[in-house]
Amino acid sequence: MGLVEKRSVTLRGHRTSYSLEKPFYDDLVAIAASRNMPLAALVASIDEARPAGANLSSALRLYVLDWAKRTASGK
Repeated sequence: MGLVEKRSVTLRGHRTSYSLEKPFYDDLVAIAASRNMPLAALVASIDEARPAGANLSSALRLYVLDWAKRTASGK
């Protein structure tokens, strides 16, 4: 699948990082573009929705997976 790349983002005024494989990152960029929103805003919305203590990188991957499933099923 490819190497994991670490990226940084500011969430609620604090710098944090997440690690994603390139295909997941590319899909996040595509999702943000399709919603006409900055990538950082999409990551922030996913971060706000994740359960307390859940890993941000995992939450991002699960979001992309859910998006891919909904897109494939036409929902």
